[in-house]
Formats: sequence, C-alpha cells, structure tokens
Amino acid sequence: MSKLRTASWLTFACTLVLSAQTQPAGVPAKMLVTVGHYFRHEPPLLTKNDVTIKQQFDPLPITSVVPLRGDRAGMELFLLVDNCSNCEPGTKFEELRRFITSQPPTTAVGVAYIQDGVLKIAENPTVDRDRAIKALSAPTGSKPTNPFSAVTELIKIWPQNTPRRTILMISNGVDPGAGDELQNPSADAAIDTAERAGVTVFAIYHPSADYATSDFGKIYSGQVQLAHLATESGGEAYFLGFGPLPSLAPFLADISDHLANQYFVEFLVSPAPPPGELQSVAVKSTIKDLDLMAPDKVWVPGREAEVSPKKKRP
Repeated sequence: MSKLRTASWLTFACTLVLSAQTQPAGVPAKMLVTVGHYFRHEPPLLTKNDVTIKQQFDPLPITSVVPLRGDRAGMELFLLVDNCSNCEPGTKFEELRRFITSQPPTTAVGVAYIQDGVLKIAENPTVDRDRAIKALSAPTGSKPTNPFSAVTELIKIWPQNTPRRTILMISNGVDPGAGDELQNPSADAAIDTAERAGVTVFAIYHPSADYATSDFGKIYSGQVQLAHLATESGGEAYFLGFGPLPSLAPFLADISDHLANQYFVEFLVSPAPPPGELQSVAVKSTIKDLDLMAPDKVWVPGREAEVSPKKKRP
C-alpha cells in the first residue's frame, strides 16, 4: 500500500512539473500591428499562426490577434499640420479634406497645428466630419521650429478615450536647433512618448515655400527624423526628393489602407524591473509576400512589488 501511495505521489508530482513546463510564463503585453505592403488583391485575416514576435531571437507566446474591425474599429486620428510647410498647399489640402470625409464613421478626426513652435488644437477628435473639415486650413507660413516637441506635447495631453490613436503629421521635419543631421534628441523623445502611449505616427513630408534656397542638409535631416518617428512608432513616412509631392492622394490612400488593416496583438513577455520599461521586439508575418508594420519597442509592465505579510496587532 505504501508503494502504491509513493507511485501515485510521483505521478502527481510529474504531472505538476509537466503542467508548469507547458504553461507559458510572463506578463501580458499588447501592441498595435499594421498590415504593410502585400502582393494580393486583399490581405488575409491574420490569426495567431500568421504572426511571430521575437525578443533577442527568442519567440514570445502570442495569446490573441484581434482585428480592429466592426465593433472594435474605433479610432482617434489627429491631423497635425506644421504651419511652416506652406509650399503649393492649395489642391493638396483639398485632398486632405477628402481624406477626412473618406474615413469610416468609427474614426474621430481631430486637427492641430504647429505655429511658431507652439502646438495649437483647432478641433478635438470628432465624428462630425463638417467640424473637422472646417478646422482644416492650408498653412500660411511661419518660422521653422522644432516640430517633434509638438508631437510629444500632443500625445501627453491627448486623453486616452480609445486604445487606438494615430497621428498624421504634415511637416518638413526641419528642426533649426538640431546640431546633428542624423541624431535629434527631440525626435527621440517623440518616439519614446509615442511608443509608451501606443500612438502610431504617419508622416508626409511637405516643404516650406523657400525650400529651393534652404540648406539641403537640414532638409535631409528633417526627412530622416520624420522617417525615424514614423517607422519606429509603427507607421510610415512619405517623401520624394526635397520638393513638394505632386499629389498627396496616393499616399493618403495608402494610409487609409493601412488603417483598415490593423490588429491588436497580445503576447507574454518576461516582466521588466519596476515600474516597467520599453523593450525591443521584432514582429514578422509567416505569410509569404506580406509585410507587417509595428513599433520597435513595446511597454512591458514591471514585476509586482512583493507585499510583506501584515503583522498582527497585539
């Protein structure tokens, strides 16, 4: 009888060990993932088997892939226009108005400007298309100022009414105070703020009217920083050379396509030291010829502080 109890205990212990080994350990983390470029008529609906997330080459367990459609399609989209980007704005801003009108009814659109380095909110996110369009006006020109501080400020004052928030930034990206063409602390701060808040940034380069006589090194640096901000937050940047784009329409259509094919991907990751930190992850699709866009880093919650046992009162 003693041997039988021993064997039963060993079997139970082995079951517990195997169960512990099969249960994925870690804290839940979530990030917004966007279908990038694909070579099909329509992108497929993604499942957990279609996405991989790795941290330092180690795969992380994915718990859910949620398409942001139907009753989950809610989004707030801010148009952030740099007032110094005033080269040939006319018809291009008519295209922006049509872009606003084309957004699904679940998208609330807000409008803000960067005027002489100051962030100005013209209209908070609203589903009233007329109000958003009325707030949108072509830039009249202002002195070039750091546009990335305005991005940081906008994200910090933006109430988190919905988990999906996006900025469409129209700017030349030029920061007159930046001392390095390839490094800009203000752009890095905007990237950090966007990644912590889960805000995706799309950026369209649009120059100031005097771009032809400006320092091309500064213009190049501005484009580099716009690209860093957009891609590292999970979005995309658009520009062709140093002049204005012939039309915004094809790029706005591309952005609309991206926004219509987004997912929240939830996964497990090792907890960070308190109070939490941004950690680098790599997101890829297992589907051939389908590219995924995602932030370079995700916010990982910290370990819960150990609670010391309460002492009994005498």
